[in-house]
Amino acid sequence: MVQKIINIFTYLLIISGLILLIMIFWPVAREEIKYNFDQVAHVKYVVTDEQISTFEKPLTPPTKEFSILIPKIGAVAPIVDNVDASNEFEYLKALKKGVAHAAGTAYPGDVGNIYLFAHSTDAFYNISSYNAVFYLIGKLEPGDEIDIYYYGKLVKYQVYDKKIVEPDSGQYFGTIIPNEKTLTLQTCYPPGTTLKRLIVLAKQI
Repeated sequence: MVQKIINIFTYLLIISGLILLIMIFWPVAREEIKYNFDQVAHVKYVVTDEQISTFEKPLTPPTKEFSILIPKIGAVAPIVDNVDASNEFEYLKALKKGVAHAAGTAYPGDVGNIYLFAHSTDAFYNISSYNAVFYLIGKLEPGDEIDIYYYGKLVKYQVYDKKIVEPDSGQYFGTIIPNEKTLTLQTCYPPGTTLKRLIVLAKQI
């Protein structure tokens, strides 16, 4: 009888652990599945308000006031303006709404560096609570396009590099290339963890 109770308890622990893992990493898995399905189906995302062809899907911004669109990975999200990246309460609140624009960094069209970040968390069990739009930015390669709507104007950027850095690395907040209009995207790495940061660097085109 005792052994039977122990066996049941063991099974319950295993099942509970599996459910917890699914809850934590489902956003990551969902984005990967969607991306791979689109690759197999040869789906191409286009920044437009109209359906162009069977294999093209329109990316429409949730707002033209401040939004990001990344055609390669089919990512779209509003951008929460002027977020203090050193204030955990403030940025976690912002990341439930969309992508955060780091306070003190540039804006689209300005000379300087725009710093946008998403998918940060205060604990591993809260990973699924935050916006998953940047989970796949590791798929971006030099030449890929990133689009930002800013007060009705569409500003285009082109990826030129990406790096994996330590969580406390702050060197990408400031000027990246003197006299250039640059964009930095940041997310946690590997996806679903908070061990390091993945940085994607782009220039306005």
